[in-house]
Amino acid sequence: MPGETGNLFEHLLSAASKSPDQTLFHRPDGSTVSYSEMYRRSGQFANGLAALGARPGDRLVVQIEKSTDAIALWLGCLRSGIVFVPLNTAYTDAEVDAFVDDADTGFVVTTPERNRGSTLGPDGGGTLAELADQQPSNSSIIAVADGDPAAMLFTSGTTGRSKGAVLTHRGLLANARALVEVWGITGADHLLHTLPVFHVHGLFVALHPLLLEGAEITILSRFTVDSVISHLSGVSVLMGVPTQYIRLLDDSRFSAELAGPVRLFTSGSAPMTPQVHSRFTERTGRTITERYGMTECGIITSNEPEHPRPGTVGKPLPQFDLRIAADDIVEVRGPHVFERYWRRPDATADAFTHDGWFRTGDVGALDDDGVLTLAGRASDLIISGGYNIYPKEIEQVLDDDHQIAESAVVGWPDEEWGETVVAFVVLQPGVSDFVPPDLSDRLARFKHPRHWNVIEALPRNAMGKVKKAELRRR
Repeated sequence: MPGETGNLFEHLLSAASKSPDQTLFHRPDGSTVSYSEMYRRSGQFANGLAALGARPGDRLVVQIEKSTDAIALWLGCLRSGIVFVPLNTAYTDAEVDAFVDDADTGFVVTTPERNRGSTLGPDGGGTLAELADQQPSNSSIIAVADGDPAAMLFTSGTTGRSKGAVLTHRGLLANARALVEVWGITGADHLLHTLPVFHVHGLFVALHPLLLEGAEITILSRFTVDSVISHLSGVSVLMGVPTQYIRLLDDSRFSAELAGPVRLFTSGSAPMTPQVHSRFTERTGRTITERYGMTECGIITSNEPEHPRPGTVGKPLPQFDLRIAADDIVEVRGPHVFERYWRRPDATADAFTHDGWFRTGDVGALDDDGVLTLAGRASDLIISGGYNIYPKEIEQVLDDDHQIAESAVVGWPDEEWGETVVAFVVLQPGVSDFVPPDLSDRLARFKHPRHWNVIEALPRNAMGKVKKAELRRR
């Protein structure tokens, strides 16, 4: 029965014993993988890692392309008690080396074409997948304690040096169960998986609730408009980021008829503008459920699918406590919250209050119904002439302008004012001569941008977050 060892693995693949022939994955090539096949494949990877000398508690740094084997490797690490450390596939060799040093491990998995002598395999030859092919599929499930680490994910580093957030078996299970409850996930659901699996959103949020309930997943190697349109009519759930929804809306084939079978659209990892919400509803007659999460906590809040409130990120998930501190920072507490930052006791101490609440670094407000609205990152706060200015407020006004497709606002050092407001804008198609809009009726004068920069595209990370540090460097 699930739970005998405390290991998250038992819960995620419990369907392998209940309904062994139930389809888990539909691959892009049309082949399928059942729950029992994934159970056995994860056992082969667990035995392959053991043959290489990896033991419970060791960190395994992984930088590989998305596939069902990549997910089987994650599950194999879980059942072995090995800490899974996924890295963005866009990272350079130098960046990977820095993360490997930080993780303090000799166990690294990369794709063969990126091999720098670190692709795992017997005696340095072959690949881990080939080694797994030679292994038996039965492998014990390691018993773990509540606080034992399951994974370590490095924060996105959009505001500074990346930190390794240590996530526990208990925390990941609690978050997945809460999402099942809030989003109404059942075994009858079918997810179209378009996200990368080196990030909390794609690896945990978009997989674990479906696995818990024994649902089906069509897994795409990456997001493309063509691939989503070709598969959408056969699924019930789509989880994405705002950029993906914008690209779908820019294609005339994306229609109410096509979106009809999908009961749940979710968006996260970056804010969604009211304009995109409106366009989506006008086009499809449906709404997007926006939620709020971060690497250290998984999902923190979510709108209710039946009662979405565009512009907000909903109420705290079950078992999550949320409060707004005196400085307007969102603080949270609950079993979902990460254990610590790896080898960063100073950063861990700074992240928690004296009474045990995690300070998210996000500025927000709760309304009378307990619904959270975010104003942005505290690190993005601009202080000009003694006034606090939140970039998101300005960006929302700029995005309403007919010339502007999207915008980002940052602060820039100013001798007189301390900081001054700088706007970066991407123009709508067909707009060539940009005229800064008149903001006098929408924003106080001290919030008006003093400098305007027209750029082709906002720099974003893999999950769609604008890299404001890069804009400041420009």
